[in-house]
Amino acid sequence: MTLPKLIVFDMDGVLIDVSGSYRETARKTARLFFDGARGFGKLPDPLFPLTDLAELKQTGGLNNDWDLTALTLHLLFAKVKTPAGSSSPDNSTRCEETICGCEVSELANFLKSSPRPLMDLLSRYSRRNDPFVAACFQGDVLTGNRIKRIFQEIYLGRPLFMAHYGQEPRFYQGEGLIRRESLLMDPALLADLSQNHILAIATGRPRAEADFPLDRFDLRKYFQLVITLDDCTREEERILAERGERISLKKPDPYMLDRIPRLIGKGFSECYYLGDMPDDMQAARSSKIGYRGVGVILSSAEPENLRRDLLQAGADQIIDHYAALPRIIG
Repeated sequence: MTLPKLIVFDMDGVLIDVSGSYRETARKTARLFFDGARGFGKLPDPLFPLTDLAELKQTGGLNNDWDLTALTLHLLFAKVKTPAGSSSPDNSTRCEETICGCEVSELANFLKSSPRPLMDLLSRYSRRNDPFVAACFQGDVLTGNRIKRIFQEIYLGRPLFMAHYGQEPRFYQGEGLIRRESLLMDPALLADLSQNHILAIATGRPRAEADFPLDRFDLRKYFQLVITLDDCTREEERILAERGERISLKKPDPYMLDRIPRLIGKGFSECYYLGDMPDDMQAARSSKIGYRGVGVILSSAEPENLRRDLLQAGADQIIDHYAALPRIIG
């Protein structure tokens, strides 16, 4: 009997087009973070090109868009004058007071003068760490993390934010950008693949945010397993409790990919991981299971640059249209 193949999909940029949701949320969060600062009205809107943000994400280690947003702010604060004593806000009130004491006119001028300001800042300052931004990225959405809080309010919108967190939004009252997402892959192709192969998802999304498009687009029935950020976090906390060691199991760590075959418990002949970021290809390459990395460039604003980065990260194949996928899988 011929064994099926295991085909694992990332979600963002592979199954779901997030160019108008997660990426735009990161950009809007970065701007709204400065609300109340002196010179805020001078900041351009949008703050920087999405192509610039995409290039920053492709530098690696930023599979989670909260981390991407935080790094963006670390870089932007290289051009911000902060008041004395701003490095350790004890609570949200002090954070607000510090923001009001910041001067962002120099940042505004810089953003208007550069076509790719984030990459220019990265080239000059590397992955700098701003103490105030770091302090505002501590805790979680409801425990003082200003960056995550703004991000989640923008991404989810009021009804979903309240349903998930049980609180009214503080920073954003508009429609959640999650509703801008669309499918990148024809469900008919997923249906065909699921007839003869084992399909699964390994995504850096939290569980609730992975569930939303699976239910909205009626995709859940095609996948035998969905692994999310929550699974990584639980294992990280278990290791911390048992060993006293804090580690990260998010991609490019292969934890999710290694875990999928154990949970599915079925034999397969070959395995593939479809992703759109260098971290995805690195995870596939470092997995003990033997995944073949398939780089997806369907939704990229600069597909040739992404193709290069994915190949350098270890991709075995690159696809710019899903019509090629059945041939690759065989």
